[in-house]
Amino acid sequence: MASNPVTKVTEEQYLALDRAAEVRSEFVDGEMWAMSGASLAHARLQLNLYNELQPSLRERGCEVLPSDFRVRVASRMYVYPDVTIVCGKPKLADERQDILLNPAVIFEILSPSTEQYDRGVKFQHHRGIESLKEYVLVEQDRVLIEQYTRGGDGSWTLRDYRRLEDELKLDSIGVSLPIARIYDRVDLPAS
Repeated sequence: MASNPVTKVTEEQYLALDRAAEVRSEFVDGEMWAMSGASLAHARLQLNLYNELQPSLRERGCEVLPSDFRVRVASRMYVYPDVTIVCGKPKLADERQDILLNPAVIFEILSPSTEQYDRGVKFQHHRGIESLKEYVLVEQDRVLIEQYTRGGDGSWTLRDYRRLEDELKLDSIGVSLPIARIYDRVDLPAS
């Protein structure tokens, strides 16, 4: 989240305002939060993820959706994940076809202004999405990817990746991504 919320609005008011706006806003419990611009590292990570995922997913009946596609987490929460993967037929909320209901994997690229929200409130609510199998947090200023995977019993397991030589294994969609490719062209501080 990047800016202060406006006055509380209803879900219907949010959708009308957000659909008409030039700047996208997330919606959490009656409050709209305008999305801020991204750093170069953030943009490169997002593009690298998209470019690495898209060719592999096409063969598996899944697709990657960009960050300007809205996901409904609950009736009181709508978000714009950095990268969203949907498998099978996308379930959409209405005839406008601009709200996804069944994400399989969500990636969030962490920044100082969003890290606490992405790790906390957002992930807490995302765990309620039945279709969501993996939630992946990507640090932009160091090599660190945290992957939360839903088990058969509904519990979530954390696995983290800290080396460029590692591979991020997304078992729910049958894809492995080299960490070095995810961080390609991202300027990282010397260790």
